Amino acid sequence: MKIYINEEGITLVGKAWEIVQKLKEYNKEYELLTDWIQDIAPKK
Repeated sequence: MKIYINEEGITLVGKAWEIVQKLKEYNKEYELLTDWIQDIAPKK
């Protein structure tokens, strides 16, 4: 599984079960996807 981070957001590439598992994992840390994006976005 690969995770690509760019300015527009996040792209997850892999098998469906891998993506679902990864989203569940990140859901424990971040309530919303936007929180995750803001946390990993490069600081300007």
